[in-house]
Amino acid sequence: MQFYLRSTDVNGCIPRLPGIQPNSQMLRRIRLDPDPGQEAAMSWFPLHSSTRRNCAGVATFALTFALTLEPFAQTPKSILAIGSYAQQPPVKVEETPHFNVSPEVEGDVMMAHQRYVAALDAYRQSPMDSAVIWNKMGIANHHMFNLKEAQRDYSQALKMKPSYPEALNNMGAVYYGLKDYREAERCYKKAIKINPKSAAFYSNLGTAYLAQHKYKKGSEAYRTALSLDPKVFDGDPTAKIAEIGPTHEMATLNYLLAKTYAEAGRKDEALLYLRKAFDEGFNDRKKLMGTKEFAILHDTPEFQHMVAERGN
Repeated sequence: MQFYLRSTDVNGCIPRLPGIQPNSQMLRRIRLDPDPGQEAAMSWFPLHSSTRRNCAGVATFALTFALTLEPFAQTPKSILAIGSYAQQPPVKVEETPHFNVSPEVEGDVMMAHQRYVAALDAYRQSPMDSAVIWNKMGIANHHMFNLKEAQRDYSQALKMKPSYPEALNNMGAVYYGLKDYREAERCYKKAIKINPKSAAFYSNLGTAYLAQHKYKKGSEAYRTALSLDPKVFDGDPTAKIAEIGPTHEMATLNYLLAKTYAEAGRKDEALLYLRKAFDEGFNDRKKLMGTKEFAILHDTPEFQHMVAERGN
C-alpha cells in the first residue's frame, strides 16, 4: 500500500532497498511527506570580464542540477517532496551563478539517489532548530525501516511545529508500520484537518481503515483521494516504503481500488486492479457480478475472460 510517507498505498513499483528482499507475500506502500513549501536559494557573485564566455556552460550546469532534483519535488503521495527551488534571476553580463550547496540540499540530493545514510549525515550538519530538517531525517530513517528513530524525528518536528501536516502524515505511517492502525488513523485525520486537499493523506487514511476491516470507510477515503488527484495511486516509486501485508488483505485492497476506478469511469485502471485482486486470491464471482460499479466492464473482453477463468 502506498503511504505517502506518501509514501503510498497501494500496488505499484516499489524501490528495492539494500538488504531488503520481498517474500512471497505482497507488499504495501506508505507515502512520506517532506514539507513542500521549502525553497533552496542560490547565491550570485560578480563575474570578471574574462570569464563571461563561460556563462552558457555554467547556466547549462545549473539547469542540469535543478532538473536532477525536480522529479522528487512531490508532496506524501506524496512523500519525498524535498521542496521546490527558487527561480533564478536572469544572468547579467556582469554576473555568473555560484552554487553554495547547503547541507540540507546535499541531503536532498542523497535522498534522490536513495543514499539514506549519507542523507542523514548531511542533514545532521544543518541547523537543528528546523522542523523541516527533523521531518526529512525521519523520512531517511523511515526508508531504512528504522521506525523508532523515524518516530523520534517526526516527534521532534511536531514539537517545533505542531500543525505540520506532512510530519503528522509521516507519523501515521510509522504507527501503521508498527501495526497500531487506530493511532495511524488518528494521525492521518489530524493531517487532513490541516490540509484537506491532500490526496496522499486520504489514500493513507483509506489504507489504515482497511487494516481495521472498515471497508466502507476505506472505500470512501480512496474515492476522495482519487477525486483530489487522478494519479494518486500511480505514485513515485522513490516515495514509497514497503510494508509486508497478508495476501488476503492485498486482494481486498485491489478489489476496492478496482471498484473506485470503475466508479470514476476509468476502465483500464479498474481492470488492472481487478486482475491484481484475482491474482491475490479474490474468487467471489457472485460478488463481482453483483457490484454495480463493475457494470461498465461487463462488455469488455478482458472482464469476460477473467469471469470465465473463475467459472471453470
